[in-house]
Amino acid sequence: MDVGNHIKLIKWCVMLSVACLGSCGEAPTDNAIDKPNIIFILADDLGWRDVGFNGSQFYETPNLDRLAQEGIQFTNAYANAANCAPTRASIMSGQYTFRHKVYSVNGSDRGDKRAQELIPLFGIDSLQPQIITFPELLQEAGYYTAHFGKWHLGEGSISGPTAHGFHQNIGGWKRGSPRSYFSPYYNPTLEDGPNGEQLTDRLTDEVIAFLKQSKDSQKPFYVNFWTYGVHAPIQTTQALKEKYQAKEVVDEQNNPIYAGMVETLDRNIGRLVATLESTGLMENTILVFFSDNGGSWRGTSNKPLKGAKGTLYEGGIREPAFIYAPGIFEGSQQIDAPIISSDFYPTFLDWAGIDLPKEQALDGVSLTPLLNGGGIAERALFWYAPVYLPGGSTAKGAYAFRSIPSSALRVGHYKLMRFYAEEFDELYNLDSDREEQINLRDIEPRMYARLQKILDGFHQEHKVPIPSKRNPQYNQEHTVATYQNLRVK
Repeated sequence: MDVGNHIKLIKWCVMLSVACLGSCGEAPTDNAIDKPNIIFILADDLGWRDVGFNGSQFYETPNLDRLAQEGIQFTNAYANAANCAPTRASIMSGQYTFRHKVYSVNGSDRGDKRAQELIPLFGIDSLQPQIITFPELLQEAGYYTAHFGKWHLGEGSISGPTAHGFHQNIGGWKRGSPRSYFSPYYNPTLEDGPNGEQLTDRLTDEVIAFLKQSKDSQKPFYVNFWTYGVHAPIQTTQALKEKYQAKEVVDEQNNPIYAGMVETLDRNIGRLVATLESTGLMENTILVFFSDNGGSWRGTSNKPLKGAKGTLYEGGIREPAFIYAPGIFEGSQQIDAPIISSDFYPTFLDWAGIDLPKEQALDGVSLTPLLNGGGIAERALFWYAPVYLPGGSTAKGAYAFRSIPSSALRVGHYKLMRFYAEEFDELYNLDSDREEQINLRDIEPRMYARLQKILDGFHQEHKVPIPSKRNPQYNQEHTVATYQNLRVK
């Protein structure tokens, strides 16, 4: 038996024991249809302010705006990381990044080595087979599971979607971006369409076909619809480009090509919801909408939020988010309690009536009490990024890194950021300073001491490794144009 099959066998045995914990001794039921269908739409690189319901005046998102308004909108929703793969690993595992060790994309030391004061921690680039994912547990409970679109957590029989609990996979493999949004796609898990076919249109067609096939099934389903849009390459049709070139610009969101990508995403989500409604599936389906990190500086502006994809400032991790399930949860709600993407794992299992795995540490909590009008205990949200990410520009000039080895913590309205190389902290009150312009480290020393203690305690309790080894290639002359351009000292 090869290593991959051996690990899969062990994993299957663990899942079987978990399933038994939740069901042994209970009377069997044939009423599987009572379990809700779940569709998780994960946009890629869609910024918090790239949607109308969060204030965009240039991009047009009428379908998302309607669903957010009629559904349950989260005003303080966060990704577990500031770039793609780490957040996706946190969603699938229910864990913070220090546990699954997917810290970055394409290496932890990207950028000019001479400007890197510390040697970063090197993680892995795929979801490890020993991790128990929630789709695996949904499968064991009788769900049919399907993945459509971006995966970016590996591929094949060890780390692809079908290795982690999906019965089928269309479009998901190791790459984090398409070579083109127009066919041919050069994607080994997605057949090319006619020349010029648009990728988001095509993937939505695949999801719609699946929904129509499932409408008469007595088996509940879980769907990952993880779109490639609106990740680079920034591409749209000529008609949409011309539409937005002719539109009045009112702020720094002014990219007509990116605007076309946002409209395409919105239009296709409208198509998907229309299918759910016309087939009657919407009555027993929960639709979740989220994004994997903040908007990229290549395509959009996140203002008034500071930073962008790759930074632990709000522009890099705060997300547009809502749940739409008119047949299940009372709509037209706004929830201000902070949530994070690792919360989806226990939430989805809660909806399906499945016990949490006792063999795997989880960092998220179920959001069901919030959806039912209750609350959850105040908690700290934690971010850990022991890496360097290059690139970007700001209003204050070019800088070499979007991210340097750092951590962040949010408790209530307060957010603490720690930069390991300089041992420098920033403290913000996000209630009064969402733009993160006033560093309260020396202004509110008691609050600063409180959050320092929580962050230090978290590191110690979980033995979180801290980058501390100095880089012999480091040359201070190369740090003139760095991440410090965003700092508020």
